[in-house]
Amino acid sequence: MRLALVTGATGFIGQRVVVELVDHGWEVRCLCRSRDKAMAMPWADRVESGEVEIVEGDAGERADVERALDGVDCAWYLLHSMSSGSGFAEQEAAMARQFGEVAAEKSVSRIVYLGGLHPEGPEAEGMSEHLASRGRVGEELRAAGVPTAALQAGVVIGDGSLSFELLRHVSERVPAFAAPRWITNRITPISVRDAVHYLVAAADLPPEHDRAFDIGGPDTMPYVDMMQRYTQVVGVNRRPFLAAPIMTRRLASFGLSLLTPLSMREILPIFDSVSSDTVLKERDLEALVGTPEGGNQTFDEAVAVAAQGTNPGRYGKIATTVHLAVLATAIAGSLLTDPDSRRYKRLRKPSWQPPAAAFPLVWTLLYVDLAVISSTTIADSLEAGEPAAARADAAALAGNLVLNAGWSGVFFRSHRRGVAAAWAAALTASSADLVRRAYRRSPTRAALLAPYPLWCAFATALTARIARLNRS
Repeated sequence: MRLALVTGATGFIGQRVVVELVDHGWEVRCLCRSRDKAMAMPWADRVESGEVEIVEGDAGERADVERALDGVDCAWYLLHSMSSGSGFAEQEAAMARQFGEVAAEKSVSRIVYLGGLHPEGPEAEGMSEHLASRGRVGEELRAAGVPTAALQAGVVIGDGSLSFELLRHVSERVPAFAAPRWITNRITPISVRDAVHYLVAAADLPPEHDRAFDIGGPDTMPYVDMMQRYTQVVGVNRRPFLAAPIMTRRLASFGLSLLTPLSMREILPIFDSVSSDTVLKERDLEALVGTPEGGNQTFDEAVAVAAQGTNPGRYGKIATTVHLAVLATAIAGSLLTDPDSRRYKRLRKPSWQPPAAAFPLVWTLLYVDLAVISSTTIADSLEAGEPAAARADAAALAGNLVLNAGWSGVFFRSHRRGVAAAWAAALTASSADLVRRAYRRSPTRAALLAPYPLWCAFATALTARIARLNRS
């Protein structure tokens, strides 16, 4: 029985490669930093049956790589950084160089690597460091002298892929958007099923095939068309877009980190991977190993499979409900507020009270902020498989909106200024709790919602001061 080493075996692609290799009769060894994390993978039952072995170690440590590669016939190098920090490209290159050297020393017969499609020649000018690094890793592996199949793929469509998750959430959650110009760049996506097929099949290539191979599905399209076609496949409304030259990758990733469950750290490398045309140029590997049964999946077919078990319309329903509830609160508060009444005008007020025109402006901005952040917080709780947390988040918001609208009635209609001060204090505490709940999902969202309790705290102090000035 042949022995395979899989690095990145706990990743989106790697965990599927492990299962496919076992199903094809390989004995599989996985180099993993954490055995506990590895035992949470779908292939953990294969460890107990003896079909998969775990070597706990770091692919950056030579001694660990030597242990992992001992006796291996073919090694799958499925590591790449999701970082875009300083020096990451050199670290990736050094790690690949070391892996290739050890593989040569251990007489490994082949290395299979998954990199990314990228432009070449003059078109490569301006290519992102992330894309360039993935190409360089393949070159470092091949330079060691072990026959290497460096597969190059574009966006991989599959459940659990960060690229697909971003595509899904942007298409479902963002009603309209301005995006960097590269949103019109052309891409050849591939389904995860097909990518795994080619990765496993590449092990059987004759040793003279030591080169890069493009892999991809039958469709090539701009990234924006991928979003629009996603909406058609899953049945949600199409999103209008504007390619804006002033929209930078950092600004766009910051905005999307507020509206999706992905962080800026996860989004930036995805943006880098599509910042140039990533188009398949040849299909040589298909001719050598054959396509999967039934042929390569189309983009629409891959999306339909990947979207199984998701609820594409859920966010729209949540956002609509929350925005209507916040709008109703704003209308109720506005109807109950009467700053032009003779009774209110006669009240003594502190010198630090803002001008009357400031209140509707500030409250409008805060209501929009509250609606957007609350919608995403509730939706992300459901996305994380925590319905109880989502219900608690919704209940906390409902209580906050009651307190919000009720304050105007207590202060302007009942004229109970002391009670209104206590009411405002309760609203402040409730608003702070909403910030706490938002923080669980995203510290950035919590920071953007923080002005709401701060304004409520200011309103509490103002109400209390007016109450003291008008005790008689």
